Amino acid sequence: MSSDKAIASDGTEGYIIFGISSSLAATLILISPILYTLVAYPDTFTLSWNEGRGGFLFAMAFIAAELIGLKYSLTKRRFLIVAGMAALTISYFIALPYGLSDYIRNGKDVYNVSLVDSWMWMWDFIVMATFVAISSVLLFGKKWYKIASAGAIYLLGSALILALDAFFPFDSLGPLQLIVPIYLQIDQGVVNFIDKSIINLGPQMQENPADPAVAKGNLLVLNGLNGPFALQVFWPSAGVHSMIIYTLVMLALLLKMNMPSTRKLIYFAAGTLGTIAVNLVRIISLSLYALVVTTDVQEWEAFHSVAGEVMFLPWLGVYLGVVIYIENKRSRRLQAGAPREASDSNQSSASNQD
Repeated sequence: MSSDKAIASDGTEGYIIFGISSSLAATLILISPILYTLVAYPDTFTLSWNEGRGGFLFAMAFIAAELIGLKYSLTKRRFLIVAGMAALTISYFIALPYGLSDYIRNGKDVYNVSLVDSWMWMWDFIVMATFVAISSVLLFGKKWYKIASAGAIYLLGSALILALDAFFPFDSLGPLQLIVPIYLQIDQGVVNFIDKSIINLGPQMQENPADPAVAKGNLLVLNGLNGPFALQVFWPSAGVHSMIIYTLVMLALLLKMNMPSTRKLIYFAAGTLGTIAVNLVRIISLSLYALVVTTDVQEWEAFHSVAGEVMFLPWLGVYLGVVIYIENKRSRRLQAGAPREASDSNQSSASNQD
């Protein structure tokens, strides 16, 4: 075998390749294009999902979380092939400021793109998703999705969302827009409850008091301590993109785990409800920010651009971690119980023979 065997610090048999552990080597080669873009274009790493490459950082975290510490044998030949693919992927990012970016931008007229920026970022995520997926197949074989699929799926999901935003912006994609009025009605109810029962959120007129939040369709009108503020909400801002990414990443995790289908459905449903709750908290926090903090559009947009990722991705990471912890603990308990059951069976058999 091309890889060299080594003994890990815990006494288990691990593997090294080119003098470092195979799991670390696989992690570094898969994230190498992201590391390049982080050094070459640091200003593009904003947290907003449709304004830069911030999603690369979360994909990198998913890849590292799945691979670091993994005991897996890699062949040097396959590793070198993936290294060549990494070089080609980095070449794509190198070429962007030298004419490739203009070439991609010109495609907006050919394909009737509505939002050019989302179109541009979409290709970055498509390239990275393709590289990570193909490289994972080469490194880990046909069952790569059971070893390290979350990073590739997150990148693919981000590319899908950016494509939808590029071709169907605002309210042009009707089915995805249906959730918006429901969210805004809940937002209106919560904000007005807070105003009446907890803390004053807006100017109170003695003769004709008004609610600080009024929702109608996809419109939300706020009247708070800093004056009026109106929002027109479309499906990307309602957290539809986070729901799609959650679905893809959660399915990737559940495919890897050995458990009954019923429990998988329970985990998936619980996570869906949690993601919906996080989206509602985000929308309510955006309303409260305008009501209490500021109605300055630029300051509000700065908060809006990062609020979703700041709330959703930690929630997703924590929830996935909880699911993995519960299942690992359950698996260890079952394994510990199996020898005892076998021992009790043997004792019973011996007793019967006596």
